Amino acid sequence: MRAESSAIEPTGIAVSSGTEPTGAMTGAATASTPTGPPAPETETPGSPSGVRAPGGPSRTDRRAGTLQAVLGVIAFSLTFPATAWGLEGFGPWSLVAVRCVLAAAIAGGCLLALRVPVPARRHLAGIAVVAAGVVLGFPLLTTLALRTSTTAHAAVVVGLLPLTTALFSALRTGARPSRMFWLAACAGATAVIAFTVRQSGGALTGADAYLFGALLICAAGYTEGGRLARVMPGWQVIGWALVLCLPLSVPGALLALSYEPVHLTAHSVAGVLWVAAGSQFLGLVVWYRGMASIGIPKASQLQLAQPLLTLVWSVLLLGEHLTPAAPLTAAAVLVCIALTQRSRG
Repeated sequence: MRAESSAIEPTGIAVSSGTEPTGAMTGAATASTPTGPPAPETETPGSPSGVRAPGGPSRTDRRAGTLQAVLGVIAFSLTFPATAWGLEGFGPWSLVAVRCVLAAAIAGGCLLALRVPVPARRHLAGIAVVAAGVVLGFPLLTTLALRTSTTAHAAVVVGLLPLTTALFSALRTGARPSRMFWLAACAGATAVIAFTVRQSGGALTGADAYLFGALLICAAGYTEGGRLARVMPGWQVIGWALVLCLPLSVPGALLALSYEPVHLTAHSVAGVLWVAAGSQFLGLVVWYRGMASIGIPKASQLQLAQPLLTLVWSVLLLGEHLTPAAPLTAAAVLVCIALTQRSRG
């Protein structure tokens, strides 16, 4: 047998050496190896196809992941008000195309500066889903909806997005949250939907078709992006998705700008810059990192707070009004979020 130097693996189990006396090895094995059956492996939340990882993420990693996901939610909560600002100077098609080009320029510059290699071919299909869902589909459909819908009414789609993302995650990655998780998620979604529908007067509009379409395609993009962020950095996931859309976004921007008049104002410029840099790139960077760390289902439930944050921004930035039910709904949502984060699985 080839001689090896004695070492202790990270698991705490001694590696036998071919040169040590038998008695010494027996003592070392007895001191370092448990006599009972091996401890069961724990499943990392949101791991692809239910793959088990020894121990899962540490408490520090989970806290950092939760913080990153929260920062993503805050960035996303500004998207609808910023889009409303952008529509003051841009048409819907030109706004979406310009935000994609600007975000791709930022992401592409980072990829070039760091000399990031092109993703492996097996990841391209997933990146295409991210591109279709969160780069093109969700921005376009919600922008078209906001032409005739208020930000309060549009928040309905965000109220359903956490639950829909958790469902997509269960189907795509094999994640199996507990029953308590699903009960809390459904309760939180119900509270948000009831509040936002009441806030908008309870009326359904023609924009609802756009909103529900955006809900489905964005949930698919979030799920695929969260899955990819476990095997490659989150900023590269969204970065390559933005770059992949350049053959469509550049000619689309030129065509849309030639047909839709542009009236640059402070609001419109600030709005398009935020949705490009904040919502389309930086927000998704921290969001995907958070999803990879704490799991897609748990991260998605943090978005239950997003509609309420959006309504706060709509009051501060757009002059819309809130009802007294807002703080009660906020408290209910926070309880539901706490339950989903403490649930197992």
